[in-house]
Amino acid sequence: MAQFTSIIDLIITGPRGISKQKISTGEYVIKWTPTENEVNDHFPICFVSEAKDRYNQVYQSEVRCVIADVGHHDTRVTCNETTITVEVEKSYLIRRNEDNLHLDKFTDSSCNLTLLSNTTHLVASMPLGSCGTHVEEDEDNIIFKNSITSADPRAVISRQHDVDIAFSCIYPKRTNLTLGFRHKNPYAFSEKGFGAFTFTFEFFQTQRFRNQIDANTYPVDVYLKQMMFMQIEATTSIPDTELFVESCKATPYDNPNSRISYTIIENGCVKDGTVQIYPGSRYQFRFGMEAFEFIGAHEEVHITCSVILCEANIPGTRCSQGCIRSGGHRSKREAVAQTSSHSISQGPLHLVKTSQSQTSGLSLNLGANMVFIVGSLLVCAVVIYRSRRSKSKYQPLPTSEMD
Repeated sequence: MAQFTSIIDLIITGPRGISKQKISTGEYVIKWTPTENEVNDHFPICFVSEAKDRYNQVYQSEVRCVIADVGHHDTRVTCNETTITVEVEKSYLIRRNEDNLHLDKFTDSSCNLTLLSNTTHLVASMPLGSCGTHVEEDEDNIIFKNSITSADPRAVISRQHDVDIAFSCIYPKRTNLTLGFRHKNPYAFSEKGFGAFTFTFEFFQTQRFRNQIDANTYPVDVYLKQMMFMQIEATTSIPDTELFVESCKATPYDNPNSRISYTIIENGCVKDGTVQIYPGSRYQFRFGMEAFEFIGAHEEVHITCSVILCEANIPGTRCSQGCIRSGGHRSKREAVAQTSSHSISQGPLHLVKTSQSQTSGLSLNLGANMVFIVGSLLVCAVVIYRSRRSKSKYQPLPTSEMD
């Protein structure tokens, strides 16, 4: 039997507009967006992989095909300051897969499609940024995307006729609207060897960490150079564990992949000169830093951190390594001794200008604008999207000390 040394190409055939993108050696993403003229039809998508052996002899695999069904559904998407609501008429394909339909966040019970749906329509309503909603941005807009799908999120492939109904809400950046981001907590996860565990991310009023900022008063008003006090805490039933915060960064939008970001902690090392670390238990990470603003027309700051839970006092875990300077060695993850890295965020912090009211305290600033999107969505059985964005680092804006 030939010993293949590399995959050299993937040959695909299918409907007009289908394309492929090579993302790594031997790994491709196939993309296709159906048109109105292709509604209520089905299309075979076939592919053959080519490989070569150590003698550079080229081989081809057998032909593999999948069938993509394109449906047309009467759909209504309503976008307002705090929520996305989607209503989809139940077609034959939806009814056939109804027991398996879910939003992108498969494990969150509050995102269950059966809560609001009826006999004629699928109905889902979710706060912005929840239920697996992805946040993207371009030069002018912030875009929230989610989907109703029957695909198993834990599987890599499928041989079923999966439903995939994508929907989105678009908000212009050039508005003073605060998009109603709600206080987030807790973040719940489950992993082999650690069971179920949660992370909470809270702002506090002082460095004593006794009075937590009320979740109902977000966004939190702060002034430039005012100290902000934050605590990340892990809760687990597994004894002898410890929390490690590997990185933290700030963005002007509730999008950790924003092209505009500022690094606070990186590889366990503090990067911002105003950061102060405060004592806490091994399940807690307490820190404070001076408030800043992003240069440009940005009035909000969101903080996102990557956190890991480890077995305590185990050499070689990421928790035991601590700060790793540039060029340092990072050990491979021990499957049982530590969890995967999980991203958690909190915010927004609203930067109060000196010309604004100087009354201290907390306020909730919700705009009155609403965006409605009504129309029909195309459903494709096999569509995969990938996006990568570069990040630019912004530094805190220097300012004079305020009284």
